[in-house]
Amino acid sequence: MKTTIFNGILFGALVSCGVPAHSAQAAQTAQTARQAALPGLAAKASELAALPDGGWLAIDKQALRLLDASGNERAQLAVRAKQLDLRPQAQGGGVLAVVLDANAEHVVPVLVDLNAGTLAAQTPFPAPPFGIESSCLYRDAQQIDHLFMIGKDGQAEQWLMHGDQRQLVRKLALPPHVKHCRADDATHQLLVDEQKMGVWAYDADAEGGPGRKLVQRGDTVKKGQVRVLPWKAATAQVANATASTKLIVTPRAQTEPVARQGDAADDPAIWRNPADPAGARILGTNKKQGLLVYDLNGKQLQLLEVGRLNNVDVRQDVTVGGRKLDVAVATQRDDNSVMLFTIDAGGTVAPAGAFATGLEDIYGMCLFRPADGGLEAFINDKDGSFLQYRIEAGADGKGMSGKLLRRFKVASQPEGCVVDDRNERLFLGEEKRGVWTVSARGDAPAKLSMIMPVGPQLVADVEGMGLYHGDKSDYLVVSSQGDNSYSVLDAKAPYRVRGSFRVGYNLAAGIDGTSETDGLEVSSANFGGPYAKGMLVIQDGYKRLPDGPQNFKYVAWEDVAKALKLD
Repeated sequence: MKTTIFNGILFGALVSCGVPAHSAQAAQTAQTARQAALPGLAAKASELAALPDGGWLAIDKQALRLLDASGNERAQLAVRAKQLDLRPQAQGGGVLAVVLDANAEHVVPVLVDLNAGTLAAQTPFPAPPFGIESSCLYRDAQQIDHLFMIGKDGQAEQWLMHGDQRQLVRKLALPPHVKHCRADDATHQLLVDEQKMGVWAYDADAEGGPGRKLVQRGDTVKKGQVRVLPWKAATAQVANATASTKLIVTPRAQTEPVARQGDAADDPAIWRNPADPAGARILGTNKKQGLLVYDLNGKQLQLLEVGRLNNVDVRQDVTVGGRKLDVAVATQRDDNSVMLFTIDAGGTVAPAGAFATGLEDIYGMCLFRPADGGLEAFINDKDGSFLQYRIEAGADGKGMSGKLLRRFKVASQPEGCVVDDRNERLFLGEEKRGVWTVSARGDAPAKLSMIMPVGPQLVADVEGMGLYHGDKSDYLVVSSQGDNSYSVLDAKAPYRVRGSFRVGYNLAAGIDGTSETDGLEVSSANFGGPYAKGMLVIQDGYKRLPDGPQNFKYVAWEDVAKALKLD
């Protein structure tokens, strides 16, 4: 019988119940001794799994068998099966197992009732468009069960199951000739054994980009041999494991995907309809196409194909050229200009002019409504430069232009920024260093103060930012792109950190979580329904469930406040 042990998680014929041992050598010794003295039918099994009650799940050429500790059969399920894996259930003392039905070429979940001694086959997973060579279970931080199916040529799929739901999460490219896989739920790693190469560790969490690390070199173990992996070598995804301990909130809705593949969607802004809370508009940039406008259900209402827009912001009821306007402003990377748009009473967005900046690589921006009711914009460049403009009417009385008020600079690349209009404070993110604050007044010295450096709570890159003005407290929300989370801190000195959260699956609505967020926006306005206490809009860098072009997720502020126990 071939076995491979990973700190108590076994590749091959003998598998554990998903609970790693403290010592790899201890796990090997205990499992080897137990295997040598297997009783009854267990000794004839091609694959075995130890159960919490001391019994076994066993596979042979005819059936999946439930055995007691003495090797006596309690139940069987007729199937020519292989690739056995399992997880204990949180309630009822049962076990979830999966086996590959080699005849039907699909994976079958099986509920094991240890008290009643029964095996109950569940709805199979749909057969993938490749022959399944290996399959294994993964339980994520939300306690949702996933299945990986891997083909001989490296094609792979990740599915989730929730009751009778079977949903494709993503497709993966894995090494060819993978005979075995196992997922470590604690570190959120998928381990695959590639013949003649060794063991690779991948992110089991679908949110985020691809990445792998070779954690043990060497050929696949030969018959009768055991491979023991020192677990400290398999901790490549530290940020992912750390992020998994953070609180999780779920999105209430999502927008339709953008019309371009790859890194396209970037930054959102929110326009409130004073006459109808539910008539709000979400503006989002597509940096390969232009400006998108959505309703609160995520339906796309407009597409303005005006070029490679990066960041966008909105201010309402501002005075420009003696007129009261609702205005959106965006950075345009094709010609390093600033584009301006008006928003009418019904939420329709229209171009309203542009002006040049002289920057070489324009990037992020945010708006400021000073006490006089006018409109100012902070524009930054990848070299760290910031320009502050006053938005004015064009020289001919038509369109809009910008009057430069102030320049300053940070040491490295910035992008996200947001202005607290009430307190005349600008918050800006230097991607590799942290969050700074400075006076937003155009006539004030640009004295920068660091309020939250990059570290365990804020993992580079520092990206999107938004301000929530509550009845009792104001909060700054910052995208911690490096660990797919969001930090919340007081928007006033001493800028106390209130906590961090991640955005996870909303299975009922068929919405995935968020990852590698570039831009976000938050508002405390009453938008009705779940957003009566405000909403958070987040750009999602990797659209899953299933894979697709990027989009934006809507989160109810009430859910964030409840998770972090905010005022």
